[in-house]
Amino acid sequence: MKKLLGFILMLPFLVWGGTRKVADIQYSRYCGDHLKRAADANTVDLAITEMDTALTYIESHNLTQGYTNVLWTTPDCDMGFWYKNLTQARDELKAVKPETAMLERTNILMKLRETLLDHGSRGSESVTQPEGISIAPNNLGYALWGWMSGLIGLVGAVLFMVGLD
Repeated sequence: MKKLLGFILMLPFLVWGGTRKVADIQYSRYCGDHLKRAADANTVDLAITEMDTALTYIESHNLTQGYTNVLWTTPDCDMGFWYKNLTQARDELKAVKPETAMLERTNILMKLRETLLDHGSRGSESVTQPEGISIAPNNLGYALWGWMSGLIGLVGAVLFMVGLD
């Protein structure tokens, strides 16, 4: 009986973890991966298409202002700055005319790449985005759910382990 109760108490935390993973996958699929593709684009038109897709997602999911932090705000979690930076990068791409020289187009694409990607200490690249963006604007709810279900899950884990006798 203790084993069953322990497992039931761990379930909310397991569901929270699964929900976070699904949210991360959905965000990557419909926004983050499109930002990466825009950074990798070889033409201005292709970059615009990818930026438009990502910005449509950002706007439809209300990721245009606020912070992803729960306890305090820091500049790296400012969704307003991030959104404004992305829209200005897209507007710069749209300002390219057919008669724009190839060198200037290449420079704009290089600048876009620098705007969209961060470079890790080991040479890895990742999309520049606020941490926790995949669950925004519901970060507080997810944090409370995680903290509470984590504590209850610890009790459940102890009961589960005691129930193994």
